Amino acid sequence: MTAVQIALVNDYEVVARGVVGMLRAYQNRIRVVELDLNKRVDDVVDIALYDTFAGTQGDRAAVRDLAANPRVSAVVVYSWNLDPTHIATVMSNGANGYISKGLPAAKLVAALEAIRAGGERIHLGGVSVSAVAVGDWPGREEGLTEREAEVLALITQGLANVEIAERTHLSINSIKTYIRSCYRTIGATSRTNAVLWGIEHGFRPDRVRIEHPEPTPGSVDIAVNA
Repeated sequence: MTAVQIALVNDYEVVARGVVGMLRAYQNRIRVVELDLNKRVDDVVDIALYDTFAGTQGDRAAVRDLAANPRVSAVVVYSWNLDPTHIATVMSNGANGYISKGLPAAKLVAALEAIRAGGERIHLGGVSVSAVAVGDWPGREEGLTEREAEVLALITQGLANVEIAERTHLSINSIKTYIRSCYRTIGATSRTNAVLWGIEHGFRPDRVRIEHPEPTPGSVDIAVNA
Protein backbone atom coordinates (compact mmCIF):
# COMPACT_ATOMS: atom_id res chain seq x y z
CA MET A 1 0.00 0.00 0.00
CA THR A 2 1.33 3.45 -0.90
CA ALA A 3 1.91 6.04 1.80
CA VAL A 4 -0.91 8.46 2.56
CA GLN A 5 -0.10 11.85 1.00
CA ILE A 6 -0.97 14.64 3.45
CA ALA A 7 -1.14 18.43 3.54
CA LEU A 8 -1.14 19.89 7.05
CA VAL A 9 -3.35 22.97 7.35
CA ASN A 10 -2.90 25.37 10.29
CA ASP A 11 -2.08 29.03 11.01
CA TYR A 12 1.10 28.33 13.01
CA GLU A 13 4.30 26.81 11.67
CA VAL A 14 5.34 25.43 15.06
CA VAL A 15 2.04 23.54 15.32
CA ALA A 16 2.35 22.09 11.82
CA ARG A 17 5.97 21.14 12.40
CA GLY A 18 4.93 19.48 15.66
CA VAL A 19 2.61 17.16 13.74
CA VAL A 20 5.40 16.46 11.24
CA GLY A 21 7.61 15.51 14.18
CA MET A 22 4.94 13.14 15.52
CA LEU A 23 4.75 11.38 12.16
CA ARG A 24 8.51 11.21 11.55
CA ALA A 25 8.81 7.55 12.55
CA TYR A 26 6.03 6.60 10.09
CA GLN A 27 7.42 8.03 6.84
CA ASN A 28 6.83 4.71 5.07
CA ARG A 29 3.10 5.04 5.81
CA ILE A 30 2.45 8.81 5.95
CA ARG A 31 4.10 11.36 3.67
CA VAL A 32 3.64 15.03 4.54
CA VAL A 33 3.97 16.77 1.18
CA GLU A 34 2.92 20.27 2.17
CA LEU A 35 2.38 22.55 5.18
CA ASP A 36 -0.18 25.28 4.49
CA LEU A 37 -0.10 28.18 6.93
CA ASN A 38 -2.94 30.48 5.85
CA LYS A 39 -2.38 29.29 2.28
CA ARG A 40 -4.48 27.21 -0.13
CA VAL A 41 -3.43 23.56 -0.58
CA ASP A 42 -1.47 23.44 -3.83
CA ASP A 43 -0.29 19.82 -4.11
CA VAL A 44 -2.49 16.83 -4.91
CA VAL A 45 -3.06 15.03 -1.60
CA ASP A 46 -5.06 12.14 -0.19
CA ILE A 47 -5.87 14.09 2.97
CA ALA A 48 -5.81 17.71 4.09
CA LEU A 49 -5.41 17.47 7.86
CA TYR A 50 -7.01 20.60 9.32
CA ASP A 51 -5.59 21.41 12.76
CA THR A 52 -7.99 23.66 14.66
CA PHE A 53 -5.37 25.24 16.97
CA ALA A 54 -6.23 28.97 17.17
CA GLY A 55 -8.29 28.60 14.00
CA THR A 56 -11.96 28.26 13.23
CA GLN A 57 -13.55 24.94 14.09
CA GLY A 58 -14.43 22.42 11.43
CA ASP A 59 -18.00 23.64 11.09
CA ARG A 60 -16.91 26.86 9.38
CA ALA A 61 -15.91 28.05 5.92
CA ALA A 62 -12.29 26.85 6.12
CA VAL A 63 -13.35 23.20 5.94
CA ARG A 64 -15.90 23.87 3.20
CA ASP A 65 -13.16 25.58 1.18
CA LEU A 66 -10.81 22.62 1.67
CA ALA A 67 -13.55 20.19 0.64
CA ALA A 68 -14.13 22.23 -2.53
CA ASN A 69 -10.44 22.14 -3.49
CA PRO A 70 -10.07 19.63 -6.36
CA ARG A 71 -6.52 18.83 -5.22
CA VAL A 72 -7.78 17.47 -1.89
CA SER A 73 -9.31 13.99 -1.89
CA ALA A 74 -10.44 14.11 1.74
CA VAL A 75 -10.58 16.64 4.58
CA VAL A 76 -9.90 15.47 8.12
CA VAL A 77 -10.41 17.74 11.14
CA TYR A 78 -7.87 17.37 13.95
CA SER A 79 -9.27 18.79 17.19
CA TRP A 80 -9.65 18.58 20.97
CA ASN A 81 -13.41 19.15 20.68
CA LEU A 82 -15.04 15.74 21.12
CA ASP A 83 -18.65 16.89 21.44
CA PRO A 84 -20.79 14.48 19.35
CA THR A 85 -23.15 17.21 18.13
CA HIS A 86 -20.23 19.36 17.01
CA ILE A 87 -18.57 16.41 15.24
CA ALA A 88 -21.82 15.65 13.38
CA THR A 89 -21.98 19.28 12.25
CA VAL A 90 -18.37 19.15 11.08
CA MET A 91 -19.00 16.01 9.05
CA SER A 92 -22.08 17.56 7.43
CA ASN A 93 -19.94 20.60 6.59
CA GLY A 94 -17.83 18.58 4.16
CA ALA A 95 -15.25 16.85 6.36
CA ASN A 96 -14.49 13.23 5.53
CA GLY A 97 -13.02 12.40 8.92
CA TYR A 98 -12.49 13.61 12.48
CA ILE A 99 -9.54 12.74 14.73
CA SER A 100 -8.91 13.61 18.37
CA LYS A 101 -5.69 15.53 19.01
CA GLY A 102 -5.21 13.32 22.06
CA LEU A 103 -4.36 10.23 20.02
CA PRO A 104 -0.71 9.12 20.15
CA ALA A 105 1.21 9.03 16.88
CA ALA A 106 0.62 5.35 16.10
CA LYS A 107 -3.15 5.73 16.44
CA LEU A 108 -3.12 8.97 14.46
CA VAL A 109 -1.37 7.16 11.60
CA ALA A 110 -3.82 4.24 11.76
CA ALA A 111 -6.76 6.67 11.75
CA LEU A 112 -5.46 8.52 8.68
CA GLU A 113 -4.94 5.22 6.85
CA ALA A 114 -8.45 4.05 7.75
CA ILE A 115 -10.02 7.27 6.50
CA ARG A 116 -8.02 7.13 3.24
CA ALA A 117 -9.19 3.52 2.75
CA GLY A 118 -12.84 4.44 3.27
CA GLY A 119 -13.11 2.83 6.72
CA GLU A 120 -13.98 4.32 10.09
CA ARG A 121 -14.19 8.11 9.76
CA ILE A 122 -14.30 9.25 13.40
CA HIS A 123 -11.40 8.43 15.73
CA LEU A 124 -11.67 9.74 19.29
CA GLY A 125 -9.75 7.18 21.36
CA GLY A 126 -10.52 6.35 25.00
CA VAL A 127 -12.08 8.56 27.65
CA SER A 128 -8.68 9.65 29.00
CA VAL A 129 -7.23 10.53 25.61
CA SER A 130 -7.57 14.29 26.16
CA ALA A 131 -4.85 14.13 28.82
CA VAL A 132 -2.22 13.07 26.28
CA ALA A 133 0.12 15.91 25.24
CA VAL A 134 1.18 15.50 21.62
CA GLY A 135 2.65 17.66 18.87
CA ASP A 136 3.86 21.16 19.58
CA TRP A 137 2.51 24.67 20.03
CA PRO A 138 3.82 28.16 20.72
CA GLY A 139 4.71 28.68 24.36
CA ARG A 140 5.01 25.00 25.23
CA GLU A 141 8.61 25.47 26.33
CA GLU A 142 7.40 28.28 28.63
CA GLY A 143 4.99 25.91 30.40
CA LEU A 144 1.74 26.73 28.60
CA THR A 145 -0.70 23.92 27.90
CA GLU A 146 -2.06 23.70 24.36
CA ARG A 147 -5.42 25.12 25.47
CA GLU A 148 -3.74 28.05 27.27
CA ALA A 149 -1.56 28.67 24.22
CA GLU A 150 -4.58 28.60 21.92
CA VAL A 151 -6.41 31.17 24.03
CA LEU A 152 -3.30 33.37 24.18
CA ALA A 153 -2.91 33.11 20.39
CA LEU A 154 -6.47 34.37 19.95
CA ILE A 155 -5.88 37.18 22.45
CA THR A 156 -2.76 38.13 20.48
CA GLN A 157 -4.91 38.28 17.34
CA GLY A 158 -7.14 40.82 19.10
CA LEU A 159 -10.20 38.69 19.81
CA ALA A 160 -12.42 39.50 22.80
CA ASN A 161 -13.36 36.80 25.31
CA VAL A 162 -16.78 36.23 23.77
CA GLU A 163 -15.18 35.82 20.33
CA ILE A 164 -12.63 33.36 21.71
CA ALA A 165 -15.42 31.34 23.33
CA GLU A 166 -17.32 31.29 20.05
CA ARG A 167 -14.19 30.33 18.08
CA THR A 168 -13.16 27.51 20.42
CA HIS A 169 -16.63 26.29 21.44
CA LEU A 170 -15.72 26.79 25.10
CA SER A 171 -17.74 28.63 27.74
CA ILE A 172 -16.87 32.17 28.79
CA ASN A 173 -16.00 30.84 32.25
CA SER A 174 -13.60 28.30 30.74
CA ILE A 175 -11.96 31.05 28.68
CA LYS A 176 -11.53 33.20 31.79
CA THR A 177 -9.98 30.25 33.62
CA TYR A 178 -7.50 29.63 30.80
CA ILE A 179 -6.64 33.33 30.68
CA ARG A 180 -5.92 33.45 34.42
CA SER A 181 -3.71 30.35 34.33
CA CYS A 182 -1.97 31.62 31.19
CA TYR A 183 -1.26 35.01 32.80
CA ARG A 184 0.22 33.30 35.85
CA THR A 185 2.50 31.18 33.67
CA ILE A 186 3.86 34.05 31.57
CA GLY A 187 3.81 36.67 34.33
CA ALA A 188 1.32 38.98 32.60
CA THR A 189 -0.69 41.43 34.67
CA SER A 190 -2.97 42.74 31.91
CA ARG A 191 -4.28 41.88 28.47
CA THR A 192 -1.85 44.38 26.95
CA ASN A 193 1.05 42.61 28.67
CA ALA A 194 -0.23 39.28 27.37
CA VAL A 195 -0.51 40.57 23.78
CA LEU A 196 3.03 41.96 23.88
CA TRP A 197 4.33 38.70 25.30
CA GLY A 198 2.49 36.77 22.59
CA ILE A 199 3.95 38.93 19.82
CA GLU A 200 7.45 38.45 21.22
CA HIS A 201 7.04 34.67 21.53
CA GLY A 202 5.66 33.68 18.12
CA PHE A 203 1.91 33.86 18.68
CA ARG A 204 1.12 35.77 15.49
CA PRO A 205 -0.23 33.57 12.66
CA ASP A 206 2.14 32.60 9.86
CA ARG A 207 1.32 32.99 6.18
CA VAL A 208 3.46 30.67 4.07
CA ARG A 209 3.34 27.41 2.11
CA ILE A 210 6.07 24.92 3.00
CA GLU A 211 6.35 22.42 0.18
CA HIS A 212 7.93 19.06 -0.51
CA PRO A 213 9.36 17.91 2.81
CA GLU A 214 12.44 15.86 2.05
CA PRO A 215 13.16 13.37 4.86
CA THR A 216 16.73 12.69 5.85
CA PRO A 217 17.77 10.18 8.52
CA GLY A 218 16.17 11.31 11.77
CA SER A 219 14.76 14.58 10.40
CA VAL A 220 12.46 16.27 7.91
CA ASP A 221 13.99 19.06 5.79
CA ILE A 222 11.50 21.52 4.35
CA ALA A 223 11.77 24.01 1.49
CA VAL A 224 9.77 27.21 2.02
CA ASN A 225 7.72 28.94 -0.66
CA ALA A 226 6.09 32.13 0.64
